[in-house]
Amino acid sequence: MRAKITYVVTAAVLVFYFVLVGSRGVLLIRHGTLLTVTFGVAVLILPAIGIWFLWKNTQFVRRANALAAELDAEGGLPVDDLLRTPSGRIDRDSADAVFARRREETEDTPDDWRCWFRLAVAYQDARDTPRARKAMQRAIALHRSRTPASPAPSGQ
Repeated sequence: MRAKITYVVTAAVLVFYFVLVGSRGVLLIRHGTLLTVTFGVAVLILPAIGIWFLWKNTQFVRRANALAAELDAEGGLPVDDLLRTPSGRIDRDSADAVFARRREETEDTPDDWRCWFRLAVAYQDARDTPRARKAMQRAIALHRSRTPASPAPSGQ
């Protein structure tokens, strides 16, 4: 819950910043000289990129949370039984051992989004965030591309 509150607060601050910067860009454009219009357009590009980035990240988080909820309902969420250091950080050797199992599981069934989800968690536990994100994107893509099972043909 703490992470969700932090995300919402950060997003709200960013939106406030985008509005503030955007209004300055509009003021520059309204001034009407070639230089201020050029700067105004340049200033408006930054909030546009920021809004796009925030939107894409929000979509990613919502989809990953939906997969987590579905996996939890199935009883397939990975259990956090990793060893921890006295400071509370995950022990690197423990995370590497779990990662090796998750990687083998994913290699055995590369089309299963559940395996990719668990691999993403293992990457995150091993502190490899870029690969964790790519694995989660793969899980989301596989989940979205699956089609409902068609009914079995009748014997007629």
